Amino acid sequence: MLSFPLVVRRKPVRLRRGSRTVKTGEYLGDIAISPATAQRYAKKNGRKLSSELRVLILHGVLHLLGYDHESDRGEMDRVERKLRKRLGLA
Repeated sequence: MLSFPLVVRRKPVRLRRGSRTVKTGEYLGDIAISPATAQRYAKKNGRKLSSELRVLILHGVLHLLGYDHESDRGEMDRVERKLRKRLGLA
């Protein structure tokens, strides 16, 4: 999965229930997902391809919002885990 944000953010957008930190319909950028890689991840993680694609899309959107798991000391992982649970994604 690759993400190409429209805007490079110094700090990630904070996601809070009920708040509008991003305007509805705002273009954040692009996400590219390799179907073959998604299929491999699905098999490795014991998920259906459709579920794996949802997980990858969520991960990509978090990147578009400015999260970076390589440099944020676990913040993106915590947010992603919380959202996966809320969205019913294992």
